[in-house]
Amino acid sequence: QVQLVESGGGLVQPGGSLRLSCAASGFTLKNYAMGWFRQAPGKEREGVSCISSSIGERITITYYADTVKGRFTISRDTAKTTVYLQMNSLKPEDTAVYYCATVSVCLPNVSPARISEYRGQGTQVTVSS
Repeated sequence: QVQLVESGGGLVQPGGSLRLSCAASGFTLKNYAMGWFRQAPGKEREGVSCISSSIGERITITYYADTVKGRFTISRDTAKTTVYLQMNSLKPEDTAVYYCATVSVCLPNVSPARISEYRGQGTQVTVSS
């Protein structure tokens, strides 16, 4: 069964950190570019970050939305079929449901329009004092 399952969300104070995980099963994660997206209540879905696939020996490429650049880091552990999103210096405006998905290609404009075959159900991140 093909699945993407996110974990690591929760409640954190402003300035705090969280690390989200996206575990894949049923397909070969390394063959796919991956993205993290978020959606806050009443707002449109937003692309957060993406990472290129691990096919061959190509250099890993990552891109970030301007709103998170310098604070978030995306990475992948192909041995464990997992993609991570390290989130530091969190702000209240980062509050949203975060979900991971395969994307057709990782480009500087991290767009939900590039979500491809698989998507997780999401994990809630709440930044509040």
